[in-house]
Amino acid sequence: MNEISLSLDTVWMLLAAMLVFWMQPGFALCEAGFTRSKNAANILMKNFVDFMFGSLLFFFVGFGLMFGQDIMGGFMGMPHWGDLGFYEGDLPVEGFLIFETVFCATSATIVSGAMAERTKFSMYLVYSAFISLFMMTTFGDVFHDFAGSAIVHSVGGVLAFVGAMALGPRRGKYSKDGRSRAIPGHNLTLAALGVFILWMGWFGFNPGSQLAASGEVNRTAISHVFLTTNLAAAAGGVATMFVTWLKYGKPSLSLTLNGILAGLVGITAGCDLVSPIGAVAIGLVCGTVLVFAIEFIDHRLHIDDPVGASSVHGICGILGTLLTGLLSTTNGAFYGHGWGFFGAECFGILVIDLWAAACGFALFYGIKWVHGLRVDARIEDEGLDIYEHGEACYN
Repeated sequence: MNEISLSLDTVWMLLAAMLVFWMQPGFALCEAGFTRSKNAANILMKNFVDFMFGSLLFFFVGFGLMFGQDIMGGFMGMPHWGDLGFYEGDLPVEGFLIFETVFCATSATIVSGAMAERTKFSMYLVYSAFISLFMMTTFGDVFHDFAGSAIVHSVGGVLAFVGAMALGPRRGKYSKDGRSRAIPGHNLTLAALGVFILWMGWFGFNPGSQLAASGEVNRTAISHVFLTTNLAAAAGGVATMFVTWLKYGKPSLSLTLNGILAGLVGITAGCDLVSPIGAVAIGLVCGTVLVFAIEFIDHRLHIDDPVGASSVHGICGILGTLLTGLLSTTNGAFYGHGWGFFGAECFGILVIDLWAAACGFALFYGIKWVHGLRVDARIEDEGLDIYEHGEACYN
C-alpha cells in the first residue's frame, strides 16, 4: 500500500507540473495579445527563453539554493551544480526537481509583460537569468504562502514595477501634459485564450502544491483547493466586469481578463485554509482593487505596464497574502483567532517584497547604467521583431 501511495503521489506531482508548464503558453498568448503585432515574435521568444534558461539554471544551481544543505539559517542552501543526491524527500528527486522548475520560470515571465515592447533582447537574457537563478530560490518559510501569492506573484509583480519604472514608458504613451494615452493590444482573442489556459494551469499550480494525492487528508485537501481556486477566479472576473461597467459605462473584456487572473493570484496563498465563501470574498476584493490599481499606476505614477502585471501579480499577490491572515478558518483574525497569524503574514510579505524591490533596483538600474536597458527609438517605433530577431509573426 505504501508503494501504491507513493506512485499515486508521484503521478499527481508530475501531472500538476505539466499543468503549471502549460501556464507558459498562457502567459505568452496574454502578453502577445495585449501588445502590438510588431513585437509579437519578441514576446514569444522571451517566454521561451524564460523556461529554457530557467530549466538549466535551476538544475545546476537554483535547486541547491532552495533545497540543499542550509548555509544561512534557512535563507539559502548550498548549490550542488547538478548533483541531485542531496535531496532527502520521499518523492523521486527528478520529479520534484521538475515540479519546482516550472514554478521557478514563472516570476521572470511576469516581468517580461510589464517591460514589453521596448527592452533590449540581450539585456532581457541577463535579467531573466538573474531572476530565475536567485529571486525564486532564497526565501525561507516565515509565514503561510501555500502556492505562492507572495513568493511567486508578488515578487514577480514588484520586479515588474521596478523594471517598468527603470525602463520608462513606451514612446507616445503619455502626452506633454501628462495624460495617459491608450495603446491597444493587437489581438484580444489571443489574450482571452491565454487567460483560459492560465485558469486551467492554475489547477496544477495550487492543488499541485499539496504534493500528494493519496490518503484521505490529501484527497480532501486537493479537492478543497480546486474549489477555492475556481471560485476566486470566477469572483475576480465578475467583480472587475461590474466595476468597469459602472466606472466606464461598458464592461471591459481586457480588464475582466485581468480580473480573473487577479482572483487566481489572490487565492494562491490561502487556497488551503480559506472556506469557499472566503475564496469568493478574496476574488471579489482582488477583482475590484485591480481596476483602481491599474489606473493609479498608469495615470498617477506614469509607469507604463502594457499587461498590468504590477497590479495583477504585485498588488493582488500582496492582498491575497494579507487576506489569508484574516480569512483562514483555522487561525484567521476574522474567525476569532487573534491577530498573530495576520501579523506573520504582514511581516512575511513585507520582508519578501522589500528584498525583491532592493534586488530589482540593483538589477535594472545596474543594467541601465552599465549597458543600457532600452532599444533605440527607431527600433521601438518600427518594432522589435525585425530588428531583434530578423522575422515577424505576421507577414
